[in-house]
Amino acid sequence: MKNNRKKIVSYLDKELRISEIDDLSCNGLQVEGRENIKRIALAVDACMAVFEKTKKKRCQMIIAHHGLIWGGIKSVSKTIKQSLSFLLTNEINLYAAHIPLDLHPKLGNNIQLCKTINLKKIKEFGAYEGNLIGFEGELIKTFSIEELSKRINQKIGGVSKILPFGKEKIKRIGIISGGGAKSLLEAIEKDLDCFITGEHAHENYHLARESRMNVIYIGHYYSEKLGVIALGKDLEKRFGIKTTFIDEPTPI
Repeated sequence: MKNNRKKIVSYLDKELRISEIDDLSCNGLQVEGRENIKRIALAVDACMAVFEKTKKKRCQMIIAHHGLIWGGIKSVSKTIKQSLSFLLTNEINLYAAHIPLDLHPKLGNNIQLCKTINLKKIKEFGAYEGNLIGFEGELIKTFSIEELSKRINQKIGGVSKILPFGKEKIKRIGIISGGGAKSLLEAIEKDLDCFITGEHAHENYHLARESRMNVIYIGHYYSEKLGVIALGKDLEKRFGIKTTFIDEPTPI
C-alpha cells in the first residue's frame, strides 16, 4: 500500500493539533522530500547523525521532536546549510512536533512517562506558555526516591540525578518532560511528593532543599524519546507503514 506525504502530514497535523498550539518550534513539515513514503524514522533530535542513519535505513521521512527550524528562518548558518542540503539532496522529509507531542493525551512524552511508572488518578500539570503540558498522579505503591529513579532508568535508559530532600516514601508525583525545571515551584505549591523532569537547573537545588521536595532529573533526551516511539507505533497501525526509532542520546 502506497502512503504519500500529503496523507501522512495531514494526519499528523490534525492528530497533534499543530495549528492550535503556540510554540517556538515551527511544527509540521519543515523540509519537503519524496512524495511516496515507505519507511519513517523517529528521533528526538533533528541532527546530522540522525539524518545519516535515516539515509542508511532507507527512510523517506523523519519525525523529530526537536526540529531544525525555530522561530522561522532568519539566516542560514553553515551547520543549518549542511543539514538542509543533506535532506534536500537525499529527498528526505523532515516533520517536527515539539510542544504538540509533549502534551498529547495518548501519544505524548508526558503521558508515556506516566504509563512507564504506572501512574494513576492522572490530571494535567505543568503550565507552559498557556498550556498544561505535563501530568500529575499517584503511584500504585510507594517508593523511595532511589527505588523510583532506578525503576525509571531500567525502563527508559539513562542515569538519573536526584535531589533526595523530601519524604522517604513517594506516592504523589508531578511529571513534565524536557526542560521543565521551572515547574518545580508548581509541584511544591501542590504539595507533591516528587517532581520529575528531564533537564536539571542550578537554581532548583536550594529551592528543592529548602522546600523539602524530592526531584528526579531523568535527562532531557530520555524524557522525550517515548513520544516519538509511541507516534511511530500509531503510524504503523494506522497506515501499515514501517517505522524505525533512531536512538542518538545526549548526556544532558
